[in-house]
Amino acid sequence: MARSPPHKPSTNHLLSALSEADFLLLEAHLSPIRLELRLSLEDANKPIRHVYFPEAGIVSVVAAGTRDRQSEVGLIGREGMTGINVVMGDDRSPHLSYIQVAGRGLRMKADDLRHAMQKSGSIRNCFLHFAQAFMVQTAHTAVANGRANIQERLARWLLMAHDRLDGNELPLTHEFIALMLNVRRAGVTVALQALAGKRLITAKRGQIMVTNRAGLLAAANGLYGIPEAEYRRLTGWRSKH
Repeated sequence: MARSPPHKPSTNHLLSALSEADFLLLEAHLSPIRLELRLSLEDANKPIRHVYFPEAGIVSVVAAGTRDRQSEVGLIGREGMTGINVVMGDDRSPHLSYIQVAGRGLRMKADDLRHAMQKSGSIRNCFLHFAQAFMVQTAHTAVANGRANIQERLARWLLMAHDRLDGNELPLTHEFIALMLNVRRAGVTVALQALAGKRLITAKRGQIMVTNRAGLLAAANGLYGIPEAEYRRLTGWRSKH
């Protein structure tokens, strides 16, 4: 009798953390997908049809509003998944989610995820732990938005984006950063110039290069670290950097 192939989990952290038996419950329902820039994954207040497990790239979860009043509440990369409201037992979110940095991933129908979570308590617990860590991230984003200056918020945000990418290059425009931080573009430009002046980053059109991560940590002034510690505690994920 031919032997079954060895378990080859996804490079998505949550999927790779599952046991072989749990991964097999999901595997038949997972389909590869290119995560193109600005691809919409979830619309605000509409039923969530699919859940995505990024393997590369970054998802922005954004508080809905008019375009000039949007504000990012969280980032998701290969450490996690979309569809947190599905994991929590709901079918929709007041937020919208879309691709901020292009990449690739796997997706499955939300109903298939629900069935798998009903069959396996360990799958359910794995995804609930991620949801808990993500909620800590969103809470600290609110703290940063309320208490910190633009340069501190930007340093934190660059660290979070850096965590979710392999290299030191972040393909991001000033306009998009301004939208995500809900600040004026001119403010982002000044903050980027300040960080570049300290030799923490280099910035050119459409790209930011992290050159001194330790310096960025200092520039974040304590805003970075607590959510990242919760990701490690709850899911075992930590940045390659």
